[in-house]
Amino acid sequence: MKFEHFALNVPDARASAAWYVKHLGMSVAVSRPDAPYTSFLKDETGRVIFEVYTNTAAALPDHASAHPLSFHVAFAAADARAEQKRLEAAGATFFKEDILPDGTVLVMLRDPWGVALQLCQRTKPF
Repeated sequence: MKFEHFALNVPDARASAAWYVKHLGMSVAVSRPDAPYTSFLKDETGRVIFEVYTNTAAALPDHASAHPLSFHVAFAAADARAEQKRLEAAGATFFKEDILPDGTVLVMLRDPWGVALQLCQRTKPF
């Protein structure tokens, strides 16, 4: 089997999808304009897809109170600190920065709805 997507139940799927498209370079693969406002977002390679939706049939997770080590969405960044500043100007909030022994810079943020994001500036990209 191959990986298809992962999904996030968020309080405002339409706004969340628009933010990821505008600020993280995602594009909409498929969307649904009615409830639960599902959008399948793909990265610039088209090989990684995640779904955002607002489905109140299940309790909405409190992403903002979950520690980022429990769950986060990671993006490769050529300059993690510059991307951090740009995303903070767009409503993201800083959580933590780590520098690994090999010089890799990992910046943890939260999107405007509290979902943890990690910016990965790796010395040896995957």
